[in-house]
Amino acid sequence: MSVSPTSGTPQSLPARIARQLELDVRLLGMVVALLVIWVAFDLLTGGRFITPRNLFNLTVQTASVAVMATGMVFVIVARHIDLSVGSVLGFVAMLMGAFQSQWLPGVLGPDNPAIWLLSIRFGLVVGSAIGALQGYIIGYLAIPAFIVTLGGLLVWRGAAWWVTTGQTIAPLDSTFLIFGGGIQGTLGFLWSWIFGAICMVAIVYLTIANRQKRKAFQFPLKPVWAEYTNAITLSAGVILFVGVMNAYPIPERAANRLAEARGIPVPEDGLGWVHGIAIPVVIVAIVALVMTFVARRTKFGRYVFAIGGNPQAADLSGIDTKKMTVYIFTLMGALCALSAVIASARLQSAANDLGTLDELRVIAAAVIGGTSLAGGVGTIYGAILGALVMQSLQSGMALVGVQTSLQSIIIGIVLVAAVWIDQLYRRRIGA
Repeated sequence: MSVSPTSGTPQSLPARIARQLELDVRLLGMVVALLVIWVAFDLLTGGRFITPRNLFNLTVQTASVAVMATGMVFVIVARHIDLSVGSVLGFVAMLMGAFQSQWLPGVLGPDNPAIWLLSIRFGLVVGSAIGALQGYIIGYLAIPAFIVTLGGLLVWRGAAWWVTTGQTIAPLDSTFLIFGGGIQGTLGFLWSWIFGAICMVAIVYLTIANRQKRKAFQFPLKPVWAEYTNAITLSAGVILFVGVMNAYPIPERAANRLAEARGIPVPEDGLGWVHGIAIPVVIVAIVALVMTFVARRTKFGRYVFAIGGNPQAADLSGIDTKKMTVYIFTLMGALCALSAVIASARLQSAANDLGTLDELRVIAAAVIGGTSLAGGVGTIYGAILGALVMQSLQSGMALVGVQTSLQSIIIGIVLVAAVWIDQLYRRRIGA
């Protein structure tokens, strides 16, 4: 038994190892909770939950909420809330659907290869503009974010209906559908392993770069064995994930149709194609990397956490909190638009009810992931893990046959319990 250098209290061997590895206790607890949920549902469904097919679908279903949850971290950290994200998603999805199926073909001609790109750019501009408008009202007109975004929830949901007077838009551009993660929206066997290799190289690089930066600023260094352990564990997780995604085969008929469309001859013994990693998952990974970099390595990220920690002190220190509010909500709007791309492409259509109740799922994902409603505390990877926990509960209960009303009750209880646990944790650490 050793003694903690800070508190002087004895530490057990597991506690010493956790401290040297610099493990996030709450994140580790969420991983354990997620595994328990998976195992429990796998037992209840007779082994149907932990399968390559279900896990593939689970990652795709989580993607749109996970992307928005990364932005919600910044919103809640800055002591705001955004109740309009689901409605903004639905409105932008309807506009992009109409843009690519009704407006652009008349200008550029049908099946123009630029349609999907222009549609996504259009959606990102609209989403950012909506976020900027709401941020301006909150920051400069001093109307509480709860009221502004509650109004936005109603306004943008109604506006989504007026785009096509409630008619569902389909079909969407074939290239646009790739972003939904269907059979054509995956990396396949080889590119999934290439993506996994890139992730592992990034893990090693970030480990070395972080150690060198600590050394340059004369910060305490982790033991070398701890650095190796963290890097190897993360890399093993990447290998396991890619292996599971590559274990989900494409049905033979679908593979044959896809090969025929691409002009690829079909051998007598079959193609043996697999799905691999879905494009939405790649988008989530890129968004997570960018948002983590913004949160930890940019002035913007530091300002967001400074505002959440103490808004008055941040204002007195020279941070333009009004402009920062506009920036935060503009970023949130852009991420809603990106989620609209994923959600509408996954369903291969745009309907005015798309994204209904997503605002609750996104807020719940951020809170379950450790973002404090008191502001100043939150992590991007925690929010993504929270989104995965939420979707795992919903998908698992659907497989078991739990009624929709009971699913809502259970998820509501989980959300309240997560906030309660957050309060207990903050009291324990004296936050």
